[in-house]
Amino acid sequence: MSAQNLSEFQKKLGYFFKDLSLLRMALTHPSVAHEQGPGVTVYHNQRLEFLGDAVLQLVLTRELYTKFPAYGEGPLTKARAQLVNRRMLAEHGKRLNLGQYLQLSRGEESSGGRERPSSLADAYEAVVGALFLDSSYETAREFILREFNDVFGGLQVLPTIDNPKGELQEKLQSEFNEAPQYKLEATTGPDHDRVFECTVHHRGVELGRGKGKNKKDAESQAALMALEKLREKVAI
Repeated sequence: MSAQNLSEFQKKLGYFFKDLSLLRMALTHPSVAHEQGPGVTVYHNQRLEFLGDAVLQLVLTRELYTKFPAYGEGPLTKARAQLVNRRMLAEHGKRLNLGQYLQLSRGEESSGGRERPSSLADAYEAVVGALFLDSSYETAREFILREFNDVFGGLQVLPTIDNPKGELQEKLQSEFNEAPQYKLEATTGPDHDRVFECTVHHRGVELGRGKGKNKKDAESQAALMALEKLREKVAI
């Protein structure tokens, strides 16, 4: 990979490596090693993927533990699983255009490896692991929370519900016979990386606000926040 490409990718990360070999390794798919002949050593990203997974788990576990003291192990475990599932990690990789920077074998390249969700998820974890080794836990934590806060609205609500809009509607209609209303408040960012902000209202009162990469996700986050507020109100 050229120095220009590495520099471009580091700008997207918001972090510049002291040891570029770590970044090169994080972006090298295992297929490159398999393509080489016997006796040729190629360092690829599987070990960094293993490390990055652990760093992600620790950072997000601590964040969930601190922000949601009222929840036990079960809900917190489910929330963490939603944050770090393969689909979600692949989405983070896509947001960074990670596929275009991967070093792939010819076979992997021709079979669409740059867009394969599993490859993007693995490489994303590897980049986190490389960043951790190159800097510190605190720097890695800041990067991870910045990445995940953009999607989950600052992790202000516990992301455990598969269908928060449906649950909120069922709850409000059963109690008040009136469905919630959603409103698009703002759209920010460049065309290729939009962030949508939506609110949810009931009987003229704003119940929640959320952000996402599309309107549907923003509405879901708003519904999650509304459900959290309603739970807190009942608990008082």
